[in-house]
Amino acid sequence: MRSAVKKEGFQFPVVIDVDKKTWRHWGNTMWPSVYLIDKQGRIRYWWFGELNWNEAGGQKLMEKRIQELLAEEA
Repeated sequence: MRSAVKKEGFQFPVVIDVDKKTWRHWGNTMWPSVYLIDKQGRIRYWWFGELNWNEAGGQKLMEKRIQELLAEEA
């Protein structure tokens, strides 16, 4: 996983939750679960399931939300 993350150039934390402790703690019921966390560490947006399942438009929406969060003052 480390080599794949490095190869892709990810600049954000990647969580590996083999024993599902984080999954259970967050009360997840769907995979994937996508969370956007602001600069203060608060969960601001989330999406459960595939972002573009049946053309749901989740990818585009989350990209917009990411830009909004990046534009906010720290």
